[in-house]
Amino acid sequence: MKKTRNIFEDVNTEKSIDTSIKGGIIDQGRDEWRAGVSQWMKVLFILVCLMIIIGGLTRLTDSGLSITEWNVVKGALPPLNDAAWTLEFDKYKNIPEYQLQNKGMSLSDFKVIYWWEWGHRQLGRFVGIVWFAGFVYLNIKNRIPPPWKFRMLLVGLLGGLQGAIGWWMVSSGLVGRMVDVASYRLATHLGLAFIILGTLFWFIMKVERMDVDLMQSRRRRNLKSINWTSILLVFAFAQILLGALVAGIDAGTGYIDWPLMNGEFLPSESFDYMPFWINFFENPALVQFNHRILGYLLMLLGIIAWIKSRNIAHRKLRIGFKAILIMMIIQMVLGILTVMYAAPWYIAIFHQIGAILLLVLILQTKFIANFPQEQSLRS
Repeated sequence: MKKTRNIFEDVNTEKSIDTSIKGGIIDQGRDEWRAGVSQWMKVLFILVCLMIIIGGLTRLTDSGLSITEWNVVKGALPPLNDAAWTLEFDKYKNIPEYQLQNKGMSLSDFKVIYWWEWGHRQLGRFVGIVWFAGFVYLNIKNRIPPPWKFRMLLVGLLGGLQGAIGWWMVSSGLVGRMVDVASYRLATHLGLAFIILGTLFWFIMKVERMDVDLMQSRRRRNLKSINWTSILLVFAFAQILLGALVAGIDAGTGYIDWPLMNGEFLPSESFDYMPFWINFFENPALVQFNHRILGYLLMLLGIIAWIKSRNIAHRKLRIGFKAILIMMIIQMVLGILTVMYAAPWYIAIFHQIGAILLLVLILQTKFIANFPQEQSLRS
C-alpha cells in the first residue's frame, strides 16, 4: 500500500538534477572543430590587417610599381646578386614612373622601394599559403562541417581574386603616361581587401558561438540597431573607397587648409576635367572634397545612431555605438591632420589603421544587434 505524502515533504532530495543545457546534433563536436577553425581564421584576419597596412605603406612610399612583372612562383625570390639587381632596375627604367618622375634615381634608392613592394607581395603569398594549408589540414582531419567548408573556400577564392586585381592595378601604371596606378583600380583593390577582412571577422564571431545559441539569441535581435549599423557600414565602406581615390591621385597633398580648400568651400577647379564624369575619379579638388563631405556625413550619422542607442536596454549594444562614435572622432582628427600636413606617411598610415578599427567596431556592434546574448538584470 502506497504511503500518503505530506504536501510539505521534500521529494527526491538525494539525487542531483542535471540542469545543464546541451546543444543538439548541430553543435556536437564543438571542441573538435570550432576552436581550430577559429584560431585559423584569427591568424588569417591578422595577416589581412597587415596586408592592408603594408599595402598602404607601399602606396605612400610610391613603391608599388618597382616590380614590373607578376611571377607568382619565380617572383618569390628577390634579386640575389648585383647583376640581378641591375636587371630589375633596368626594367623599372622603362616605365613612365621612372622616366617622368624618378629619372636619375640611384640603385640604392630603387632597392628601398623594391623591398616595400616585394614585402607586400611576399606577405600576400604567405596569406595564401596559410589559407591553403589550414583548409587542407582541417579537411583531412574532418574538422570543418560542410557549411563552413563553403564559407572558407569563399574566403580563399576572394583571396585569389585579390591577387589578380593587384596585378590589374599595378599594370595600369606600366604604360602610357601614368606615374601611379589607376585610382579606381586602387579603390577596387582596397575595397576587396576590406570585404575579405570584414567577412573573416564576421565568421570568427559566428564560429565562436554555438549554433543553438545563435538561433535562440536571434529571436531577441534589435532591428533598429541592425538598420543603423547597416547604414554606418555602407557609408564607412564608401568612405574607404573615396580614401583610396584620394591616395591614388595624391589628392591629399594639394589642399592643405581646413575647413576650407584653398580658401574655398568647393574649389573652383573641381569640374575642369573633361569628360565631366572623370572629375569624380581624377580631379584632386573634387575627389578630396567628396572625401571630406562624406566624412562629415558619416560623423553626423554616427552621432544620431549614438543618441538613439542611449535608450537601448542591452548594455553591450550601447557600448558598441559609443565605441563607434569615439573611433569616428579619432578618425576625423587623423584625417584633418593628414590633410594639413600634406599626407606624410607616418600620419596617413594611422588614418588607414583607423579605418580598419572603425569597420571592425561597426561589424561587432551589428553582430551584437543580430545575436544579443542574455544579460543579467543588474547589467
